Amino acid sequence: MEAYTDFAGVYDIFMDDTPYEEWADFLVFLIEKYGISAPSVFHLEKGADSAGHTEEIREEILKSERNLVLDLGCGTGTLTELLYHKGYDMIGVDSSEDMLSIALAKKEKSGSEILYLCQDMRELDLYCTIGTVVCVCDSVNYLLENEDVEDTFTLVHNYLYPGGIFIFDFNTVYKYEKVIGDTTIAENREECSFIWENYYHEEERINEYDLTIFAKEDSGLFRRFSETHFQRGYTLSEMTAFVEKAGMEVVIVLDADTHKEPREDSERIYVVARERGKAHEDTVI
Repeated sequence: MEAYTDFAGVYDIFMDDTPYEEWADFLVFLIEKYGISAPSVFHLEKGADSAGHTEEIREEILKSERNLVLDLGCGTGTLTELLYHKGYDMIGVDSSEDMLSIALAKKEKSGSEILYLCQDMRELDLYCTIGTVVCVCDSVNYLLENEDVEDTFTLVHNYLYPGGIFIFDFNTVYKYEKVIGDTTIAENREECSFIWENYYHEEERINEYDLTIFAKEDSGLFRRFSETHFQRGYTLSEMTAFVEKAGMEVVIVLDADTHKEPREDSERIYVVARERGKAHEDTVI
């Protein structure tokens, strides 16, 4: 069953405790410390007096490939919007039309200039190179085969501007085996409720999420629907090998909770990787 269809409509309700602001601040910290992308002066001064900047400068800033940031697996666009309003020229890519429709509604409401593309990350197809690619909220774990990860990372490397960085996180095998595998989680809200049943398949390292959702309709009645999601656990050594095979180099790895060196019991890990060896004239246009 295709994931993030009906569930897209209630996704933000169940993710309302997610620390998106903290994630955005941490991503900005990583970009500023290790990356090459810079916020657009036009974005930062939007709504203020920017008479001191000529139209030519604005156009140069907006079109600069090295300052573009791609949110890969952007979902409903919450993080994409936050990074945009921190000044970055943003592109959001997701394979779910339902999730992107919500992202587009947010874009219309906020007046942002984010470009959204409906694409499978394994078949990423962009019009230019990108200074920074971010892929968080365990989107990489939806890639269930080694080849899927290799194909995605190779495409990311292909579209990275020379010296650009790829920031991604992933859930570890430890998290699926010891923390959430074979557990049931339930939440009840005024407008909807869900039952989330996890089944961990140890041999394949696949975690199966069976979601049953009860969502309140305009009529006041509740509609029941279900979705099944699959994620695969990976080790840090596997992920760093995928990075290097794709032609990138690992810059730093961090525990997602402590922002320090990962431990054996780390549940989610950030990886910062850098494009290497690509001459500018060889980049994709």
